[in-house]
Amino acid sequence: MTIFQCSDTLDGILCGVYDAWMSRLGHGNVALELEDTGNRKLFAEYRRAEESREKTDKVIAAVYRKAGKQAYDMVFRASLSREEEKADKIYRFLVYALNCGPKVADMLQIPAVYEIFRMNRNVANEAHLLIEFARFSETKDRVLVSMVGPKNDVTILMAPHFADRMPEENWIIYDEGRRKGIVHKAGEGWMVVRTGDDAWKEQLRKGTDQEKFAGLWKTFHKSIAIEERRNYVCQRGHLPLRFRPYMTEFSDRG
Repeated sequence: MTIFQCSDTLDGILCGVYDAWMSRLGHGNVALELEDTGNRKLFAEYRRAEESREKTDKVIAAVYRKAGKQAYDMVFRASLSREEEKADKIYRFLVYALNCGPKVADMLQIPAVYEIFRMNRNVANEAHLLIEFARFSETKDRVLVSMVGPKNDVTILMAPHFADRMPEENWIIYDEGRRKGIVHKAGEGWMVVRTGDDAWKEQLRKGTDQEKFAGLWKTFHKSIAIEERRNYVCQRGHLPLRFRPYMTEFSDRG
């Protein structure tokens, strides 16, 4: 078995797909693996998939030409998953997609296709929930800031929604775990910025008005609550505990 290692990015995975496919070793004799997983297999040959724009473009062009935009969108969303095996699952999916064409999206009886469908659903569901639960605070410079901590790398899926809803605002959605942010400039577009350390997080937390309004917001929620109708089990079902540290209503600050 020859295992091609790639970076945990869409470009890295697609370059891994290119190298594995062009190796001509046979689909059953190759696999893709993310770097730094620490799960090296015995008797396997490891190769590093070198990234290049040319390789990425060739794979994307082939997917669009033979399988269509829907298949590419499925690959893109799957690449945002937190699953360590996603690179190899994307490769297996593309083997079918490039041979079966656009109809591959509906061939859920095939395990390789179902796995991509499942990851797509998981990523899309988390992005939808985060859009609903995101809370923004304002800095002294009138920049709206939202801190999030998603399992999957979904901030890029949140960006179009808020760019459409708040086109004339300067705002940042910051993923604490991945140390990256979506930065939107008023009246213009948005971009992904990787910070590399926690300096951004501390600066953004200190610079917002969250502490000023958190107390008022929680007091309002308590005042409209009906004690006899509290149902914490139901509440956890609609609002998972992992989202609450980033929500003003449940914040310990203020």
